[in-house]
Amino acid sequence: MKISVKSGGVSAASADLLVIPVSSEPSKTGNKAGPRLPQGVASLDRSLGGVIAQALASGDFQGRPDQRMLLYPASPAGQKSIGRILLLGIGDRNALTLEAVRRFGGGAAGEARERKLRRLAILAPRGRGLRAEACAGALAEGAVLGAYRYDRFKSQPRSGTVRSPGAPTTTLLFDLSEGLSGLRKSAREAVVCAESQNVARDLSNAPGNELPPAGLAREARRVARETGLHCRVLRGAELERGKFSALLAVGAGSANPPQLIVLEHRGARKGSSGGPLCLVGKGITFDSGGISIKPSPGMGDMKHDMSGAAAVVGALRAAATLKLPIHVVGIIAAAENMPSGTAYRPGDVIRSRSGKTIEVTNTDAEGRVVLADALDYAVKHYKPKAMIDLATLTGAAMIAFGPWATGAMGNDDALLEEIRQAGEATSERMCVIPLLPEHLKEMISPIADLKNSGAREGGVSTAGAFLQEFVGDTPWAHLDIAGTGWTNRRTPYHRHGATGVGVRMLVAWVRARVQQNA
Repeated sequence: MKISVKSGGVSAASADLLVIPVSSEPSKTGNKAGPRLPQGVASLDRSLGGVIAQALASGDFQGRPDQRMLLYPASPAGQKSIGRILLLGIGDRNALTLEAVRRFGGGAAGEARERKLRRLAILAPRGRGLRAEACAGALAEGAVLGAYRYDRFKSQPRSGTVRSPGAPTTTLLFDLSEGLSGLRKSAREAVVCAESQNVARDLSNAPGNELPPAGLAREARRVARETGLHCRVLRGAELERGKFSALLAVGAGSANPPQLIVLEHRGARKGSSGGPLCLVGKGITFDSGGISIKPSPGMGDMKHDMSGAAAVVGALRAAATLKLPIHVVGIIAAAENMPSGTAYRPGDVIRSRSGKTIEVTNTDAEGRVVLADALDYAVKHYKPKAMIDLATLTGAAMIAFGPWATGAMGNDDALLEEIRQAGEATSERMCVIPLLPEHLKEMISPIADLKNSGAREGGVSTAGAFLQEFVGDTPWAHLDIAGTGWTNRRTPYHRHGATGVGVRMLVAWVRARVQQNA
């Protein structure tokens, strides 16, 4: 998506759609809150025949957050063409947050995309305490995310409609005469992060027949070629020689064999000491539940069971594109979990790559089984400074946190606090929960070292306790994105389907680590 930054505020507008932020604030006489326009809009409105003033005088629009009103100007403003004006509410300007700015950008781009408009201009909202550079980044992120659509399989437009031209060319308008270079840099970097999140959305939204494990490996290679990442894929005999028995067991029931995908951003300065940061993703490209088969309602959503892997691809893409001076490795355990005569069974005992044995009590608890091998590989092969895994792991996380937060747990409080802060900065909230000795005790098997599924109580944490057995002393955090990885709710920058959650948070975390090492 092409995004530019211009000075001059609303006077520089020329677009098919001009989006104007309208705050809701009390009048100087202390009356109830009403709409308030940004500086400079009144003069523009006069040149357009007063269409904005007439709309506000009706009392229908109060400037509440996400409230919108579309207007059609009666005449052009001088030589600059403005086809439509969208008044978009931001609420109390003094309480404006970066997330509100991000939502504003998403709402603006979504409106332009829905109306198949090619040129979008957004007048930047300003709030007390918000730096212009941060606003430019949040606006750009919101616009890229809000314009996203997954329409790859639409063969032709519906009768009587026009095919969408795609994401609109977008101009961010700031009422500034200096500092544009900083705003443009912030917007460029935000576009990279948001486009990387959209790559993750594309991967997660892809149907299982289009993106089996080998297809996910193919897409990882494509991203690597485009960005300079190093990519290695282990499969077949290589997995057997590497003793990835747990990953092989989960994938044994499918005609599409499992793969271990490694993406590497070698951005560390020469002479840097210590291991890389490792990001590990669950890549179950379709999860039927295996022999412990899932009920058919909602099973189609199990194409999203590789959302953790998608986030890892997106985060590595952003790290490489931004040329972050740090070594980052992404590891993806990719498999299909299918029932067949060759599928692993309830009651089986698997010897994982680490040597620990796992009793299979439920074949639908497969994500933690493939992650066991991936985490062990990361620890022993790369000796990371810190490691984060992401997985749509438990239904318990969906019940506990809904779509509003990701469950986070681990063995290092400092790392968990870093992740929490990165989540707050990107509005991808992380809810830190404990791992207690009792959680591990629940996962001890009577016939093997561990079992892969425990009781219903504390399901998020017992799954995390299982994973902890494969990380050793490495600082590690587990993120359960089962509730946040995809959504049926519409927001200004999310629609039905994959959210790409984790990409922007992981990039923020990696960048914070770069600052620590500076």
